[in-house]
Parts: sequence; structure tokens; C-alpha cells
Amino acid sequence: MYSAVDANKRNTVIIMAVFVGFIAGLAWLVSTLFFKSNIKITLGVTVAALLYALVQYFIASRVALSLMGAQEITKDQAPEYYRVVENLAITAGMPMPKVTIIDDPAPNAFATGRDPKHAVVGITTGLLEVLDKRELTAVMAHEMSHVRNYDIRVTMISVGLVSVVGVISDLALNFMLRDRDNDTPIWAYVIGVVLVMLAPLAAALIQLAIGRQREYLADASGALLTRDSEGMASALEKIQQFSRPMEQQSTVTSSMFLANPFKEDGLFARMFSTHPPLGDRIKRLRSNADKF
Repeated sequence: MYSAVDANKRNTVIIMAVFVGFIAGLAWLVSTLFFKSNIKITLGVTVAALLYALVQYFIASRVALSLMGAQEITKDQAPEYYRVVENLAITAGMPMPKVTIIDDPAPNAFATGRDPKHAVVGITTGLLEVLDKRELTAVMAHEMSHVRNYDIRVTMISVGLVSVVGVISDLALNFMLRDRDNDTPIWAYVIGVVLVMLAPLAAALIQLAIGRQREYLADASGALLTRDSEGMASALEKIQQFSRPMEQQSTVTSSMFLANPFKEDGLFARMFSTHPPLGDRIKRLRSNADKF
């Protein structure tokens, strides 16, 4: 478990380095195709990417909360829910995170932030209504495990990376639609089209790679924290039973949730989901119950 946490910390640095390198490479490609290898453009975009990465590190969680419509609550507003989070924080020896609720009938929960000292956990009203206390404890232990395992930091960086991929896609399209007042060959525009088409796929693959194994890890970590794998399995069964798309959805924040906030119809959708199938997670929890 501790090795997984250390790996997440290392992965944060790796993701940041790949992110900056990716931007620098695309900046060089665009400057070569459209501006005759203008080094100032390459350097300028690279510096901008570094600044963006730094700013994103500090503000991404606030942006995500805004996109999700999450509202911070006090103990008086939802005492049982708040106390569950409070007790888990004490048990795990963690700082108390901010506690939020999303007004949405879809059953789901999430965690975000840059580290355990700046963490936020939340649940939808839909999930809060269908869970009993045992299941609620299991779900919040799962989310607190994301915090303790530093999954939230890696996920937050991936949100910034996915966002900038969209920006790059728009810029490439903009260049293609500009008046051809230079000697740019037609093949350069073909490359631009390919970049635009591949950008969303690249973003999906990034979130897919980051999300799936961390969900399995958080399921196991949460079960170890509560010593109750059946509580989490039961909660996942209720999520499966009452599953529906969230009303306020965003592909940028989808990997932060306990379950995929989108409807997963068809083989293609399941293949590119940021979450492993709920049935597989339930099976793993029950087959490994004696290990928790």
C-alpha cells in the first residue's frame, strides 16, 4: 500500500514533465509548420505551459468543484454524513477535509484537492438518500483513501492535462481555418486535422490510464480502513441499481468520481470509461474479503 502511495507521488512529477514536454513538442511542430521554425513561439508556449501547470496545481480543485456544483456544508446541515467523515479522518490520522454535497439524484461521490491538507470530499444527494450508515462509511472511506493515497493529486494534474489538450485542439483548428497567406503546404493542414481528431482520444486514454487502477486501490484501502469490504460491495450494488447520468456532467472531472458520471451504453463507451466496471469491483471486494 505504501509503495502505491510513493508511486503516486512519483507519477505526479512524471505527469507534469510529460505535460510540459508534450506542449513544447506541439509548440515546435506548430511553429515549424506555420511560422517557419520560429524559436520564440516554441519557447513562449513552453514557458506558458510551465506557468499553466503551476497555476493549475493550485486552482484545479476549485475549478472542479465549480464544474461539479459541489457546495461545502457544516456539521449542522448533515450531521451523520459529517460525523462519518470526521471519524474516518481521526481513524486514518488525516487532516479533516472539506465536506461537500452535490444536489443531484444520480448516486455518486468524489474526492479532490492537491494533498491531504487541502482535500475535499463530497457525495450526491442521490447517493446520500439510498445508503445506510454502514454503506456511507464505506463510500467515504473509499474517498478518504483517494486522499491518503495521493490519488487526488495525480487526478488533478490529469484534469489540467486534459484541459490543455482541448485548448491545443482548438488552436490547431484555428490555424487551419486562417487565410492561407503563406507558403504552408497542404500536408501541414492534414497534420492539423489529425491533431484535432486525436486530441480528444488522447485525453480519454490519459484519464483511462490514471483512473482504473486507482479505483481498485481505493476500494482495497477503504476496506482496510473500515475492516468492512461488504459495506463497500453493498454500496456499489446500490450505485449499480440506481445508476443514472449526473445532471451536471463534465468529461474534465469524470475521473474524480466513485462511479462514471456518464451513461455507459455499448462496448465502446465501456472500453473508454475512466472507471472499471462496478461488477468487477464488487467481485474483487467479496473475493478478497478475508484479506481485509
